Amino acid sequence: MKKSIILLAIISMVYSCGNNNPDSSSNNEQAKSMVADPSKYDPHRGEGKHTAIEFGDKLDAPMAELGEKIQSVKCNSCHKLTDEKLVGPGWKGVTTRRKPEWIMNFITNPDPMIDKDPVLQAQLELCLVRMPNQGLTDTEAREVLEFMRKNDGVK
Repeated sequence: MKKSIILLAIISMVYSCGNNNPDSSSNNEQAKSMVADPSKYDPHRGEGKHTAIEFGDKLDAPMAELGEKIQSVKCNSCHKLTDEKLVGPGWKGVTTRRKPEWIMNFITNPDPMIDKDPVLQAQLELCLVRMPNQGLTDTEAREVLEFMRKNDGVK
């Protein structure tokens, strides 16, 4: 009896996954048109809502401390604070290589950026693992950015 049920379930899945709809090519075209055009991607800002991140020349130490706590829970297993690669790239120097808007957008919105950014795609080929969306709030992401600044020597 169990074998019959399993066989019926497999046949049902195969049948339901097939698309005999003659309009399926137009459905695929609609889906493609809904994806943002990679040629309009801004490699300096990234993909996301953050367009202008402002901070002073001095570090916001309490914010960096909160960012360090987040980093130790959410980021530390994949990123070292040096330039050495672990699972993902090391963080040393990231705030000198990337604009704060790009960092904030990547922390809060990694998937669209990985799909469009050629540098991130090359990094993915080296790391072999996509950065997961950690679900950080904008405030938490800003705290992590401040910790990154501290890691890069901002005082």
